[in-house]
Amino acid sequence: MATSLSSSLAGTDPADLDLVPGTERRAFNAWPAQRVEARGGWEFRLSGGFTKRANSANAVAPGVSFTGIRAAAEAFYAERGQAAIFRLSPLAPPEADAELAAAGYRLFDPSLVLSRQILPPAAEHPAVEITSTPSAAWLDGFAAANGVAGRHHALHHAMVAAIAAPAAFATLHEAGHAIGFGLAVAEDGAVGFYDIVIAPERRGRGHGRALMGALLDWGRRAGAHWAYLQVRGENQAALRLYASLGFTELYRYHYRVPAALG
Repeated sequence: MATSLSSSLAGTDPADLDLVPGTERRAFNAWPAQRVEARGGWEFRLSGGFTKRANSANAVAPGVSFTGIRAAAEAFYAERGQAAIFRLSPLAPPEADAELAAAGYRLFDPSLVLSRQILPPAAEHPAVEITSTPSAAWLDGFAAANGVAGRHHALHHAMVAAIAAPAAFATLHEAGHAIGFGLAVAEDGAVGFYDIVIAPERRGRGHGRALMGALLDWGRRAGAHWAYLQVRGENQAALRLYASLGFTELYRYHYRVPAALG
């Protein structure tokens, strides 16, 4: 039987809850959906089925009701040939998770949002190239490193191109080869990091630390005072890296997906 995770709030300091709406807004702006429909304090995000974040229902304000939202989301996504997916952050009321669990929606991808203050840079990172616009090579390399199927490349590239806030497109080089990629987006005094990825055969050698160091420095120069990122709870290697860089848990979220999705 599916279990309830009304503990979306678990691990979230009540003093930090004021940061959740702004962090969620920044994250949505940093990975923009092609279409967004507002419904009673929720947003139904739609982007052709590419990535759960850009194709899910999300609460966008504290204290919103879930009454009627499941039915509305199911109808909205069904009309567009997609299954309804719900992303439940601390902004979603506990009854949302309980109702979805009772309806057979399974829990998927429990994740953490981590944050830290921006500090002066500790070292230079000459192997990391940062540009303000994505090159074709960066887009293709970033998509490949993240396992984006070729059929989704055009949509992936369009979503990246739609980022309106100042962004850093980072490439980590070793011996003339691109072995790592990362995306940072700055907005309202904060910088978010997305899909920091190193080639599998090059992991465990400090490359992720170098890439993050360069992007943290970029964020500082872009006027950010604090940084945030999202990481899957099962990614222990990434959690260890981010903890060593001073990131601590801000809040958690998870998805509820129809059982038919696997």
